[in-house]
Amino acid sequence: MRPLLGLPLAALGLLLALPAAAQDQGALDGRVNKLEREMRAVQRKVFPGGAPNQVEPQITAPTQPTDIPGSPSSGPLATLTARIDALESQQQSLTGQLEQVQYKQRQLEESFAAYKAATDARLKTAEAGALPPAAPGAVAAAGDTSTDTPPPAPTRGPGNGGDTLGTPAADPTRAARVNAIEKPATGDAAEDGYTYGYRLWNAKLYPEAIAALRPVVQQYPKHRRASFAQNLIGRAYLDDGKPSLASREFYENYKNAPDGERAPDSLFYLADALTKLRKTKEACDVYGELTDVYGDKMSGTMKADIAKGRTANKCV
Repeated sequence: MRPLLGLPLAALGLLLALPAAAQDQGALDGRVNKLEREMRAVQRKVFPGGAPNQVEPQITAPTQPTDIPGSPSSGPLATLTARIDALESQQQSLTGQLEQVQYKQRQLEESFAAYKAATDARLKTAEAGALPPAAPGAVAAAGDTSTDTPPPAPTRGPGNGGDTLGTPAADPTRAARVNAIEKPATGDAAEDGYTYGYRLWNAKLYPEAIAALRPVVQQYPKHRRASFAQNLIGRAYLDDGKPSLASREFYENYKNAPDGERAPDSLFYLADALTKLRKTKEACDVYGELTDVYGDKMSGTMKADIAKGRTANKCV
């Protein structure tokens, strides 16, 4: 009878041990879930705007539990422990990458801030000098002040807070060129504004293109074409021989919308503008930032152009 009486006691001991094991596993599950949430937050910070089809997950759950011989109850616990170790290791790695990206971003911002201050001082000095008087028939239009070079008369003159754009009466040929550009009317104001601005830019009517593109950036900053429009404004300034104003547009487009579709292009052309301004060190910094932030998203052509730019600027 005694062996039979001992069986209920053994069963009772096993039942009492099960809640403790369940509690250990529950605690580990909680740690895993917490670490996975933190990892996702870090990945979103390191890879802003990364979609699942663009950024592959760096941590995946094991497809099957790993059993350790000699430890009957350690299979699930060993799996959870391995997941925790992997999560902690990856979290440390991503945190280090994030700190490096933030440091390089600060370096770029500080370098450009110094350049912008020097450029502003030079522009104020230029504005204080004598500028050619506006043509009597000039028609003012909205835009930015362009003072890289004195605006020629009679096609342009200094406007009140912006370029004198549009077509003066003294230049009927230019007026005909502008009137020949078709204005789209699809019902999407941002899309239509960008398309019209692109057509003007393609026709080398740069001031008019800037005037058409500026409202897209200002009035529709969340539209996907805002990134295109501000990048094209910079291109228009650059093609019009105004690298100082172009560099501002490129930098603002990258800074305000780093996830925009034309943010990588803006960084590339920012380096080009800085090269034209003989700011080779700053151009090299921009090439480095472009490679670090968008290296996986750049085309082969852009990578080749970056290599050429780094060689031309003798980047280390």
